[in-house]
Amino acid sequence: MALFLFLVLVAIVLGIFGAVLKGLFYLLIIGIVVALIAFLWAGYRITSRANNRRVR
Repeated sequence: MALFLFLVLVAIVLGIFGAVLKGLFYLLIIGIVVALIAFLWAGYRITSRANNRRVR
């Protein structure tokens, strides 16, 4: 969970820098990619935990 929050924070910071600073649009793109990776990773972790539960 901490890694997910860290990745989201990094994505937000990169997005803000990429949008505000002139000529650093690539930081905005990298921030979007990092956010997508974080959300996909979190979704994978949630679904894999739900499928691994034992049936009693």
